[in-house]
Amino acid sequence: MLNKEIPIFFSTDDNYIPFVTVAVRSIIDNSSDNYNYRVIVLNTGLKPENEMKVKALEKENFKVDFVNITSKIERIADKLSLRLRDYYSNSIYLRLFIPSLFKNYDKVLYLDADIVVVDDIAKLYNEDIGENLLGVITDDIVNADKTLMKYTTDVFDLNPGEYFNSGILVMNLNGLRREKIEEKFVHLLEEFNFDTVAPDQDYLNYLCKGKVKFLHKGWDRMPVPDIHFNDDDLHLIHYNMFHKPWHYENVLYEEFFWEYAKKTEFYDSMVQMRENYSEEKRKKDEQAAMKLLEHATRIIDEKNTFSNALNEDYLKSF
Repeated sequence: MLNKEIPIFFSTDDNYIPFVTVAVRSIIDNSSDNYNYRVIVLNTGLKPENEMKVKALEKENFKVDFVNITSKIERIADKLSLRLRDYYSNSIYLRLFIPSLFKNYDKVLYLDADIVVVDDIAKLYNEDIGENLLGVITDDIVNADKTLMKYTTDVFDLNPGEYFNSGILVMNLNGLRREKIEEKFVHLLEEFNFDTVAPDQDYLNYLCKGKVKFLHKGWDRMPVPDIHFNDDDLHLIHYNMFHKPWHYENVLYEEFFWEYAKKTEFYDSMVQMRENYSEEKRKKDEQAAMKLLEHATRIIDEKNTFSNALNEDYLKSF
């Protein structure tokens, strides 16, 4: 009997290949012999040597493939880039095109690259999300800040705690195809190209509103203090926003990152990256965090937002 396949998607550019490698190493080390795992790395062009460094991690029941989807987004690439800022690249949008590109799959996982997994990722894949479009985890960073909470309420008509993080997704591809989420996204991008705080994440929160199942936050634990979280329920750590162990010391759960980083050929370069992270760069991070809140406040006051420009019936014609 063939083992069940667990399809796991990442998207990246060359800059994030070291962290993809750490994430994949952590998934492999916690995988089960009862499954076949397939990692698919979406990209718009990578150096062959970087692809080989990730593929070197393969083993009998764990395969890595790279899929260049430049042609898929070529027509709208300029529009995708318009709202990017800080460390974002067009790769953040690639998850939105998985349903149409991979019609052979009914259900997949999408994971951001800045993670480590400390449990068998098959458990997340096997979560029953019913007819919901996505299995998601609430975004602790957004839902802990009053300005960002007001942003999600005013811009998306979401109650506090309902705004989810798009870095960890259980994707019901059949449902996403049925609801034409990709087509709706492209339409909104071309017609409105809304200003956003988190580009792909904001669109997904709007388009999938009311059609998601919230999963345990242990599957998307961010390194921020939470007295209510029990570390016995820790499954996946997401070094989101500026909480990067390769930039800062004393990041919560950093020991897990370095445990798996040591098992990759990028370990020394990532240690050097942290040692060379200058005070100037740290100040830029602080400024970027402040600008993010200022940006959210400006968007709240704009007329061209999701909730202001669209009514409930707007996308029903698709």
